[in-house]
Amino acid sequence: MPGHFREPPPAGNRLPPPRPGARRMHRLSSLLRGVPAAPMGRSAAMAAAAAGGSGGGRRAVVAQLLLVVLQLAGSCGAGTTAALPVVINTWAFRKATETAWRVLQLGGSELDAVEKGCGQCEIDQCDGSVGYGGSPDESGETTLDAMIMDGNTMEVGAVADLRRVKNAIGVARKVIEHTKHTLLVGESASLFAVRMGFPYEDLTTPKSLSMYSKWLNQSCQPNYWKNVVPDSSKSCGPYKRLEKDICEKWTISQRNVHNHDTIGMVVIGGNGTVASGTSTNGGVHKIPGRVGDSPIAGAGSYADSTAGGAAATGDGDIMMRFLPSYQAVEYMRMGMDPTVACQKVISRIQKYVPEFFGAVICANTTGSYGAACNKIPGFTQFHFMVYNPLLSQAAEQVVDCV
Repeated sequence: MPGHFREPPPAGNRLPPPRPGARRMHRLSSLLRGVPAAPMGRSAAMAAAAAGGSGGGRRAVVAQLLLVVLQLAGSCGAGTTAALPVVINTWAFRKATETAWRVLQLGGSELDAVEKGCGQCEIDQCDGSVGYGGSPDESGETTLDAMIMDGNTMEVGAVADLRRVKNAIGVARKVIEHTKHTLLVGESASLFAVRMGFPYEDLTTPKSLSMYSKWLNQSCQPNYWKNVVPDSSKSCGPYKRLEKDICEKWTISQRNVHNHDTIGMVVIGGNGTVASGTSTNGGVHKIPGRVGDSPIAGAGSYADSTAGGAAATGDGDIMMRFLPSYQAVEYMRMGMDPTVACQKVISRIQKYVPEFFGAVICANTTGSYGAACNKIPGFTQFHFMVYNPLLSQAAEQVVDCV
C-alpha cells in the first residue's frame, strides 16, 4: 500500500509476535517445500486429505492457499503501520509534524498538538501558502483562514479573512474556548483576536508586495472573475457583470497547482482521541472576501473520535462543495481502509470536475492512515508527513495520484 512502512525489528534478542496470518503463510511454505507444518484447522486438514497424494489435488490445495496469502499480504501490509499516537499532515512540512509530535510527547493534548503544529507552519510561512507574507489578494493584502476541531466534543473553532493577525490557528482555538460560535470572519474576527490578546501585525512582506506588483504588470493574470466587462482574461478591471452571461470554463492552465498548499493536520492520541486543523493564506490574487474550504468543518478537515480524522488540500473553491473530509471520515466509520476512503472521496469529485487540483489525508482510530490525490498535468504525486511510534522520526511519504 502506498505510503506505508514495515514494522522495525524488535530490540534485543526477543522474537516479535507473529503477524496476523503468519501461521497460515508458514503452512503454505511448508506444503510447497514438502515439509510437515503445524496442524491445520479441521476443514483445511480434510481438504488436504481429500487431495491425497495426487499432484492435481495438491496443486488445487496450493492454488486455494495462494488466494489466502494474497488476501493476507494486503491486510498484513496495512496492519504493520497501525500505531498510536499518530500525526499526519499534508505536504512535506516536516517541522510542523515534528512540533505536533513533540507536544504529544511532552504530555500535551491532541488539540494542543494540532494548534502548535499548524502554528509552526504559520511561523515558517510554509511554501508561501501558509501564514503571513504570501498569497496577496487583488488589493495586495494577505489574509488568513484557519480551523481546529475536537473529535471528542465535535466543537469547532474557525476564522476566515483574518486581517493583521499572524496566528490564525491560535485565534481559531480561542473561538472554541471563549465563544459559543463556530466561525468568525473578516474585520470582526481580527477585533476578537485582539480581545484575546493577539497583537496586530502587518501581514505584508516585500515578497508579497513583489508578487502583487508582478501580477498587476501582467494585466492581473490569472484572476477569479468570469462573465464580466472588461474581459477579465485581458484586463485588470474594475469589472461589471455582463448583461448576458457567457459560460466560461476554468482551466488548469489559468493557475498554478501550488496555489493552494494549505496545511491540514490530523492528530490521534494513544487513547484514540482525534483532533484536526488547517491553516492557509488562501488563493493567490483571490477576490477580497473570498473564503475557501480550509476554515469549513467537513471541508478543510474533520475529526470524530469514534471513527477518525481527515484533511484536504487543493482548490478549495471546488473541494468545499463536496465536504471531502467529512465524507472520508464517514467512509472510515463504515470500516473502509483510510487509503480507500481517501481515494473514494477523490473519485467522487472527479465525476464532476475531472481536472481539479486536490488531495486528502485520512487516519482512523487504530492509527492506520492513507492519502490520495487527483492526477492532473504537473501534479502526479502527493507528498505528506507521518509520525508514529513505529518511526524513529517524521517520515515524508508519497502516493501516486489517481
